[in-house]
Amino acid sequence: MNHHNIGIAQNLSQQAATINRTLLALLQAGGLILYARHAEANVGEDQPFLNFHNCLSQRNLSEVGRSQAVTYGEVLSRLRIPVMYPVLASPFCRTRETAALAFGVDYVHIDPFLVELYKLSVNMSAEKQERILNDLQSDLEILPPPGYNKVIIAHSLPRGVGFGQIPDMGTVVVKPRGQGNGYEVVTQVSLAEMTSLLELMPGTSQF
Repeated sequence: MNHHNIGIAQNLSQQAATINRTLLALLQAGGLILYARHAEANVGEDQPFLNFHNCLSQRNLSEVGRSQAVTYGEVLSRLRIPVMYPVLASPFCRTRETAALAFGVDYVHIDPFLVELYKLSVNMSAEKQERILNDLQSDLEILPPPGYNKVIIAHSLPRGVGFGQIPDMGTVVVKPRGQGNGYEVVTQVSLAEMTSLLELMPGTSQF
């Protein structure tokens, strides 16, 4: 690598560090919504008439997924990112278990509306899709209490719909603008990218 390329690489690295510091400061200040997809779930499959109380009728977390969920909760804690409790989770076993492993089962509230986001992946009328997305927007406009971040554990969305596709345990960082004023997507971060923010914490090492 010549000196010119080394200089470019250093500049890019400095820019990335600045972006990460800005993101961490935003997350630590609160006032955001963290919409996260559940952890890796490749055990079983969703049955056509699945029962939310019967995990055998749906896809469930793998061992990797369980580890991801625990890591997610630990990283948010070590980054000193304030979380509003209870955390909201979709009724599926994989979302409930993700939230429970990350934040503790006593700090999870099941939100039936989040099932509607799962349904966006099946064929439906444009009118129904628009209604679901409008309801989601209404939820995402509401500011959490000052100094806290609202956490939602739910599902990836179809490509080009809403947030679009989200990786396992990936997080869409949303800034609400208040009821009736919409919201702004600040960024989307993977679990690895969230974990890398630990490098910015004094005396804190990565896993």
